[in-house]
Amino acid sequence: MKKARVGILSLGCPRNLVDSETVTGRLASKGFSIVDINDADVAIVNTCAFINDAKSESIDAILELIEAKKKGRIRKIIVYGCFAQRYKDILPRQLPEVDAFVGRLDLDPGVQRYSLTPSHFAYLKICEGCVNRCSFCIIPSIKGRFRSLSPGEIERKAWQFDRQKISELNIIGQDITAYGRDLGTRTDLAALLKKILKAAPDIGWFRLLYLYPSRVSDALLRLIRDEERICKYIDVPVQHTSDRILKLMNRTTTRKDITGLIERIRRIVPGVAIRTALITGFPTETDKDFKEMVSFIKDTGFERLGVFMYSREEQTAAYDLAGQIPEKVKQARFDTLMAVQQEVSRDINSRYMGKVIDVLIDNKEGNGMYLGRSQHDAPDVDGTVFVRSKKALRHGEFVKVSVCDTMEYDLVGELAG
Repeated sequence: MKKARVGILSLGCPRNLVDSETVTGRLASKGFSIVDINDADVAIVNTCAFINDAKSESIDAILELIEAKKKGRIRKIIVYGCFAQRYKDILPRQLPEVDAFVGRLDLDPGVQRYSLTPSHFAYLKICEGCVNRCSFCIIPSIKGRFRSLSPGEIERKAWQFDRQKISELNIIGQDITAYGRDLGTRTDLAALLKKILKAAPDIGWFRLLYLYPSRVSDALLRLIRDEERICKYIDVPVQHTSDRILKLMNRTTTRKDITGLIERIRRIVPGVAIRTALITGFPTETDKDFKEMVSFIKDTGFERLGVFMYSREEQTAAYDLAGQIPEKVKQARFDTLMAVQQEVSRDINSRYMGKVIDVLIDNKEGNGMYLGRSQHDAPDVDGTVFVRSKKALRHGEFVKVSVCDTMEYDLVGELAG
């Protein structure tokens, strides 16, 4: 009997994408054909439920699939992931057209991955869950206890990626600086990275996503500095700059700690790009708190910055806090922070003018123009380097580029040499 054609829609973060690759890998190994979701008999949607926008996206995707099923374009719908896990008791009643709901999956130790990324880069998830209990975050409730994949399995996966001739491997987890604390061994992130580097000698770039501020050690920073294949890119979400708000968020850092960490990173790792995330509109955030955050962004000059409006999530400690901020105020503060960061980013990018940088080519734009990234740009979230070249370039190729123009978030250059 012919196996069904299966398509998958992966929503949310790269960690979800890894889960989607695991699911499709399992299905492919059992003889199912993996196809575009528009050509599928069975449609799977891997959902996110981190904040309201993510939940809305998940609901919209499910409703679109239900409509396609009614029109006979697909036969079955499977919803899995964070949204299915978080609302497992009510979704089957509200969405009877869905054939199955599947919650969280175990951290996969050995299934062959079915690649859903371009062939030249990949994500390697080394841990699942989170040891932090931030008051705004639902992830610990959805993901359960923190689990680390064993060093041996991670080395094996890195070796497989090396054999696949990828150019960039992104090491990911909710908090990869907590790696190993559940294993009862002395293996930490720095020690693990040394094993990964040895197991995958031909991968050009390794990128670390994401580091918790209070667990960024000097040993890790020195490894990032000394190992040329580790991107000089540190993604360390600080969330806020007000000590009062940080305490309400149940973060373990103060503004002084954050300032000291940034100074330490820049001292130990010359030429580093620091990416962070901030939340505005957290309950009781005053105009004074907000203005302090604006000043902090201007003074610190983060090379990369993501801003989120606080999302009030049931089953989190912050849900019942007094002093909830109106949505209109959140939006205005978000817009202000993004405008401030745009100016900061424009100034930082202007410093690249005339420099020669290494660029990883992602794809061809046309008419001798290619799209790529510097080591300071993670896939899908950061800027682009537009590369002019009379010579044909291929995706996954590393090239030297002379920067001849700069924009707020992107760079323009010509093939050097």
